[in-house]
Formats: sequence, structure tokens, C-alpha cells
Amino acid sequence: MRMPAKTTPFIPFCLLLLFVLEAALLGIAPVDRSVWWAENLTAWIPIGVILLMYWRGIRFSNTAYALMFIFFVMHTIGGHYTFEHVPIDAVTRFFGFERNHYDRLCHFLVGLFAFPTLEYLERNNLVRGRRLLSILTIMSIFGFAAIFELIEWCYAALADAQSGTLFLGSQGDVWDAQKDMLADGLGAICTTAFYCLLRPVPFSAVKKAGGGDCP
Repeated sequence: MRMPAKTTPFIPFCLLLLFVLEAALLGIAPVDRSVWWAENLTAWIPIGVILLMYWRGIRFSNTAYALMFIFFVMHTIGGHYTFEHVPIDAVTRFFGFERNHYDRLCHFLVGLFAFPTLEYLERNNLVRGRRLLSILTIMSIFGFAAIFELIEWCYAALADAQSGTLFLGSQGDVWDAQKDMLADGLGAICTTAFYCLLRPVPFSAVKKAGGGDCP
């Protein structure tokens, strides 16, 4: 896939440098080092995949990189404090929540990955029709969410009791896994809607009309 016209090396590399700086700072004295490793690996691995894709010429728009950057930044904050203890008590009190919902927010932000997924599939004409493309992308995010919950379960079962509990971040909610998956899916639905609003004309139609790449 050729680089979109709206993508320049400056933007993604600046975002990468900002993330590295944030990760380094938040790697200092985290609440629980084992949880920090576990949470950050779930960010570093996909970042490594994105870098490998970039090196091999599979690149996304600046918008896609910016959205993924938002997730990685928020996720890394959760890795430092553990998601249950991210200091947003003022928000919790303001809305009258019974628990810290920072983890729910980050699960919702997982849905942002629907944007580069849609971009890749549509640009390469791998799925015909916006409706089918949107459904498959949303379902893929739901599927990823389920796999991640299984990973969390395995880690909690193998780690010590304290680290396992902090990594799960269920905060006593017996339906935590299901609500997390729902948050992932809702994020994907909202991101897909944003994608379709931002790019009402599919790439194939743009190319036929002789236009440039979408933003």
C-alpha cells in the first residue's frame, strides 16, 4: 500500500518520540512493576507491528496515527498507576460512580483501531461495500476484545494474587469482562461512524475520479 498523500514521516515519528518520552517517564517507580511490564507489553507489541508495517511500506494517514497515539498514551498511564488507581477521583465523585472507570475509557479507545483497519481494507479493496466493511471491522474489534480478556484471565491465573487482581482491574464487578468488551465494541462503532463521516467517498471512487488520497 503506497503512502497516503496526507501522511508525512514527520507526524508519525514525532508521535513516536512523544510516546517514548512518556513511556520512559512513566516507567519510573510504577505502582506495581510486574503489572507495568504486563500492561506495557500490550502497547509495545502492537507499536512494534506498526513500525514493521511502516518499514515495509504499509502506512496510514496522519489521522490514523494520531488516533492510535491517543490510545497508547492513555494505556501507558494506566500501566503506571494500574487502571484501578489512576488518579481521576474528581471525575468519579462528580459523576457519582462507584468505581474508577479509567479502564472503561481505555477499552473504548481500543475502538480507535477501527480507523486504520478500515483505511487498510478499503485502500486495498479487500472488502467490497462500505456496509460489509464496517460490519467486519467492528466485529474484528469485538473479537480482539474477547481475545484480550482471555489473555487477562491467563495472566491473573498465573501471576501472584495482588498483581493478578491489579492487572484485571475488575474492582469487584462480576461483569467486568463483558462490559470491557462492550466498551471496545462501542468505541469501534463510534470510530467507524467518524471514518465514514470524514471520508464519505470510498477510496475506489476517489481513484476513479482521478482525485488524490483522502485525509
